[in-house]
Amino acid sequence: MVFLRRRTLLTGMGAGLLLSTRLKHLQAATPRNLDGKPRFDVSPFQLGIASGDPSPDGFVLWTRLAPSPLQEGGGMTLRPVLVDWEVGDDEKFSRIVRNGQAIAHPELAHCVHVEVEGLQPDRPYWYRFRIAGYESAIGRGRTLPLPGAPVQRLRFAAAGCQHYEQGYYTAWRAIANEPIDFVFHYGDYIYEGKDSGEGIHKMNGRPFKALRRHVGPECYSLDEYRRRYALYKQDPDLQAAHAAAPWLVSSDDHEVDNNWAGDTDQDGTPPEVFRQRRTSAMQAYYEHMPLRIRSLPDGSHMQMYRDFRYGDLMNIFVLDTRQYRSDQVYGDHDAPQGPDVWSPERTMMGAPQEQWLFDGLGRSDTRWNMLAHQVMMMDLAHRKSAHSELIYSMDQWSGYLYARKRLLQFIDQHCPGNVVNVTGDAHRHFAGDLVYDPDHPKPVSVEFLATSISSGSDGLGDDDAFSRSVRRENPQLKATTDKRGYVLCDVGRDVWHADLKVVDKVMEHDGQLSTYASFAVERGRPGLQKA
Repeated sequence: MVFLRRRTLLTGMGAGLLLSTRLKHLQAATPRNLDGKPRFDVSPFQLGIASGDPSPDGFVLWTRLAPSPLQEGGGMTLRPVLVDWEVGDDEKFSRIVRNGQAIAHPELAHCVHVEVEGLQPDRPYWYRFRIAGYESAIGRGRTLPLPGAPVQRLRFAAAGCQHYEQGYYTAWRAIANEPIDFVFHYGDYIYEGKDSGEGIHKMNGRPFKALRRHVGPECYSLDEYRRRYALYKQDPDLQAAHAAAPWLVSSDDHEVDNNWAGDTDQDGTPPEVFRQRRTSAMQAYYEHMPLRIRSLPDGSHMQMYRDFRYGDLMNIFVLDTRQYRSDQVYGDHDAPQGPDVWSPERTMMGAPQEQWLFDGLGRSDTRWNMLAHQVMMMDLAHRKSAHSELIYSMDQWSGYLYARKRLLQFIDQHCPGNVVNVTGDAHRHFAGDLVYDPDHPKPVSVEFLATSISSGSDGLGDDDAFSRSVRRENPQLKATTDKRGYVLCDVGRDVWHADLKVVDKVMEHDGQLSTYASFAVERGRPGLQKA
């Protein structure tokens, strides 16, 4: 009870001190029921390791103890245990620069979140965990440059949407082999749906049989969400990508329920009931991600929007377009843009987050600003048939045009020519210019939407009916394809390069990686150019 009361006080001048105190309480206090001599028949590090949310002097280290990941409690005895961790300045750990012990609490599924401090800025470090004679794999973290420090180049990968049943994680293995500074995961780390069964299903109008199977029913309870994360996190390619670089993570809809918005789901569940599901889903998400203690959920709310600064090169604003948005209009079906999408009462980010973003962009003095969020910003129209009406997605920013225009106008007025949007969710690559509306065709910003890791299976390529329609109706769209992969960004001081990476197949191992298209953005000149 004391812990919960302290959460309500995290405001004003004392917030940083209270967060620090709370973290030390979580990790340093010795519970009376501590299991001082845990024993395991197999390694408890079955779900891998990760780092994330870097700062100039450290980052978060993550693991979860689960010797039998799909069993209740991950196969752990329901008592807290101590886990040793250490950070070295080379991969052989010839010099240990930080080490300590963290408590893995059963209330948090025996996960560990260590907020390492006191490291040197702008350099890699290596880390590992130990318990009861078992040692984890070795991971590579990296600290941020100091604010304002000159940075010449930054490389990162953007990816997400990794439906376990619909393909292998070949793209994650490719990302693990890229020389990058971080990964931005835009969301849909898990899919909440039930085991699809043995039968033949429909995907994109074609017969489809699940490659790998979900375990259990649709996720509603905390135990079910935990088991789903445990299933996904056993994948070796995903583990390799986590170990290779720090991650900046963001959740979208499937971490809770398809296309949820604020306090509403797609099934008409009463808000007070749906918030109970959100509470379970968000706790499980926190338990399995390399997030700081400030993101530990408070009931059905989780602090996910946050920012990161890479020296004088780039400010990154990770947005949250699920928790605060208004419900989708027109039954959340693709539809013509009626007056509701222009309502000033409807929001995508909520007023506090929008003000936080505007304040951050307004005072930003870096060469570039990146908006890292979940769903498409481009306002793309398409037709179901050659002579049908133009329709738009109501789940994307095209269903929230008043909020979209307000954001783009702010960018145009306060930081023209240096804002790039990196998004996802649509299971296709998209790259294009961002304009207010057809009456203002001059680009204000650009967008790279990363396709899925596996969702959508092998895909249809770039000459299906949807691709033809969306290209025909939207001159601001520069490229799209329905294949799996990721976006690789190489950011210099004056030019931002982006490669749309694709894998030819994910329904079989050893898919071949290639570059579908490459683009460049010149600082001060918004608009995509073929590279």
